[in-house]
Amino acid sequence: MNLKALFYLSYGLYLVGSRSGDRLNGQTANSVFQVTTIPANFAVAINKKNYSHDLISDGKVLTVSVMSQDTPLSFIGNFGFKSGRDTDKLKGVNFKLGQTQAPIILDYTLAYIEGKVVNQMDVGSHTLFIAELVDSAILKDGEPMIYAYYRNIKRGATPKVAPTYIEEAK
Repeated sequence: MNLKALFYLSYGLYLVGSRSGDRLNGQTANSVFQVTTIPANFAVAINKKNYSHDLISDGKVLTVSVMSQDTPLSFIGNFGFKSGRDTDKLKGVNFKLGQTQAPIILDYTLAYIEGKVVNQMDVGSHTLFIAELVDSAILKDGEPMIYAYYRNIKRGATPKVAPTYIEEAK
């Protein structure tokens, strides 16, 4: 079996904002998709080990910022290779609080969606959070960062907690 066949599935690269009480966080994610039109629901897969998972499970709100292709690797790395348990990932980042009071990352963002969690499903290493859309906006025109562009053109790495991580044979 060649797990790299999964690389041919289309993914984006997004920043997911989360909140529980006064705790805010953000993380990268590539598994975000629209589920239904009426009501407008979308899904986000988050690794159970991530701090964002705890915040989304507790706070029941999240945001998704669609990153542009010109997003620097260092910016992506801040959200993908550090834990919000140990560092304030939003320090020095341009963001606003949305209608749900979850952070919406504005730097390098083309559009955002915001939702309230209405359901969640255990899918092994990750939880699939289903959220009902409460707000969305297009901030600027541009090309969204797709995962293949991040991996092949920018030569970005994949965190071990990402659903697309494949351990290389030793």
